[in-house]
Amino acid sequence: MQLIADRLNRVSPSQTIVISTKARAMKAEGRDVISLSAGEPDFQTPVHIRAAAIAAIEGGQTKYTDVAGTPELRRAIAERFRLDSGLDYSPEEIIVSTGGKQVIYNAMTATLNAGDEVVIPSPCWVSYPDIVSLADGTPVVVPCQAENGFRLTAEQLEAAITPRTRWFMLNSPCNPTGAAYSEEHLRPLCDVLLRHPDVWIFTDDIYDKLVYDGFRPATIVQVEPRLRDRTVTMNGVSKAYAMTGWRIGFAGAPAVLTKAMNKLQGQSTSNTCSIAQAAALEAVTGPQDFIGEMVEVYQARRDLVVSMLNQVPGLSCACPEGAFYVFPSMEGCLGRTSAGGTLISSDEDFVTALLEEQGVAAVHGSAFMFPGHFRVSYATDTESLREACARIRRFCSSLT
Repeated sequence: MQLIADRLNRVSPSQTIVISTKARAMKAEGRDVISLSAGEPDFQTPVHIRAAAIAAIEGGQTKYTDVAGTPELRRAIAERFRLDSGLDYSPEEIIVSTGGKQVIYNAMTATLNAGDEVVIPSPCWVSYPDIVSLADGTPVVVPCQAENGFRLTAEQLEAAITPRTRWFMLNSPCNPTGAAYSEEHLRPLCDVLLRHPDVWIFTDDIYDKLVYDGFRPATIVQVEPRLRDRTVTMNGVSKAYAMTGWRIGFAGAPAVLTKAMNKLQGQSTSNTCSIAQAAALEAVTGPQDFIGEMVEVYQARRDLVVSMLNQVPGLSCACPEGAFYVFPSMEGCLGRTSAGGTLISSDEDFVTALLEEQGVAAVHGSAFMFPGHFRVSYATDTESLREACARIRRFCSSLT
């Protein structure tokens, strides 16, 4: 009798996790490895947030909560949406989950039937297509070229929508490119979506506070309120508040959907950790000025990495508007051989040889549904970034 369900054959292990795990194993063996593969801030969770968690423990906030999150946290998230983007959600339209990934999983599993399609611009986060597949949906991946800033055009969106399209999924700023959408970029997409009333929208705004050079990001409902009743606006505390391990993601959505997501979550994980919820409450209601301080550091790191990588033979690196990633092209290295004897036939060959020969961990573009590139996270200290870029230069300069 077959033990493993067929649905697991439709998905692959997260490549970002696979590479980060390999890098950690190499470090444990004593290898000199600089890991630029993880999408995780190197900043500590701010003191006032940690203090709120300690106070919650000492105050006995260690019991089950409502599945969708404590009333206090849901009210605070609704207010955060209002303050940040002018979005008007009631607490009943808010759900708190174990990270943003569970929000996506809940939404897709609660709504997709076999054969339903989800339009996903690429490059895209590695988990989007697999979550759709796990929910019996069909990911429709639409490549967005570097010449257009890795952003989807209205013409591409229109062409991708079919009678089977159930969702359009957008991540801005984007993992892995850092590309972000302003109101000007979103307006044509909203016009397309208004012409297709059966298509729901999932917008992943987890990096929206990490933007540079005065860029003003926008979100779908903010630009077109008429799409509110079929849009999920997702965010969380992982990136902007340096709280990845606390595992708190949240979303605002029409009550009919949050009710369905709550039902699903109630039969899977139930509520998120009560202590993490207390910390998240402090994060979204407490001081916000430290975010600007982090952004200044990230911007300086971005500028350093973009400048250094653009001096590397065979690479070309666009300057992103947000997040903490760059996504350089390595197509100039294809067909060449590394000093260690590896023929670089693909982006995966490139990052594998780079890790083995120079001790730099990055993620190949194919993992993000966009071959010929690789992702570098600059959420690490400046000196490590400088050394990593120097090693990448040595690696590429040695190709023959």
